[in-house]
Amino acid sequence: MTDYIAIIHKEGDSDFGVSFPDFPGCVTAGRTLDDARAMAQDALALHIEGLLEDGGALPAPSSLEIIMTDRGNRDGVAILVSGPRRAPRSVRVNVTIAADELAEIDAYAARHGLTRSGFLAAAARRKLDESA
Repeated sequence: MTDYIAIIHKEGDSDFGVSFPDFPGCVTAGRTLDDARAMAQDALALHIEGLLEDGGALPAPSSLEIIMTDRGNRDGVAILVSGPRRAPRSVRVNVTIAADELAEIDAYAARHGLTRSGFLAAAARRKLDESA
């Protein structure tokens, strides 16, 4: 398991925003600090899954010193977020879903830096975890 640094930002009445300097475009947010940390874990796992599905390679984690050379990161708080414990083995499936729901899923995923598959997998995982 590899840990990556995430930066948590908070401005005024906004939610807690989270970004990953090693994964541009991997962002999320939460209303509370605890929610932001949980969302960061999910966002990183989904981003890594999508990257691997697309045949990409995982970057080596940057050091805190390197990440803090970016002035935009200095206003945030750095936390460590663990990557997924195992490399996911993806399986292609076909599903039927209402067009308007699919449009909502795609819009949400795009706003949160996720793939459609990543979003659906995370939603399913959360529901399964609730049932356990």
